[in-house]
Parts: sequence; structure tokens; C-alpha cells
Amino acid sequence: MNVVIYLTLLVASCGYALWRGDRDARVAAVVCIVATALTVVLLTPGTGRYRLLEGGAMIVDLATLAAFVTLALFSRRFWPLWVAGLQLTASTAHALKLVEASLVPYAYAAAERFWSYPILIIIAIGAFRAHRRACVARELADERSSL
Repeated sequence: MNVVIYLTLLVASCGYALWRGDRDARVAAVVCIVATALTVVLLTPGTGRYRLLEGGAMIVDLATLAAFVTLALFSRRFWPLWVAGLQLTASTAHALKLVEASLVPYAYAAAERFWSYPILIIIAIGAFRAHRRACVARELADERSSL
């Protein structure tokens, strides 16, 4: 069930960001789509998932963190900082598993996955606001040109 909810949110938010968002929203959407695909491929198969450190998922999460931090550093908007911060929180789940190997697999999985949902929502909101700014700018330009 969580997979269906996550994939629905991923498709809806990233699809909207790619369709209506500015450069920042489109970059964030592509990062999320690629990170999701790579994580699915690299996770330990079967029932052994999250029993040990998920090295492949950790690499993907750290690369995603680097991409979001880079986006936040070069963006003129505030929302990429939130996305980078939430990704940092998600990435710390791997550090927790390294420090405490007996961490319950369910807690490890939840700590790693939970922050993906608000990240996707923030990207969609950022795309919506970018679209609204573009519409307002067009309306102002039209008003100025008609004067």
C-alpha cells in the first residue's frame, strides 16, 4: 500500500513539476525520479531488506543530498533549502544503522523513507508557486504592453 501511495505522489508531484515548474522544480523532480529508480534497483532483494546497511541506497541518498544541496546553493528560492534539509535527515538513517547495527529493520526503513513524502510535496508547492509567478509576470507584461 505504501508503494502505491508513494508512486502516486511521485508521479503527481514530479509530473506537475516537469509540466509547470521552473528550472529548480524540474531539476528536483528529475533527481527524485532517478533516485527512486536507482534505489529500487539497488535495495537488497527479499526479506533481507534493511536488516544490514543498505549500501546502494546510502550512495543514492548521499548523491541525492549532494544534488539537492547544489540546487539550494544556486537557487533564488527558499524551498530547495527545505528539500536539502529533509534529504539530510533521511540520509542520517544510514549513519544510525552504521552506529547501531542492531537497529530494527522497520525503524531503519521508516527513518530512510519517511522524509521522501514531504520532499515531494514541497517540490509540488515550489512548482505551483513558480507557475503562479510566471502567470502574474505575464499578466503584468500584457498590461504594460497594452498601455
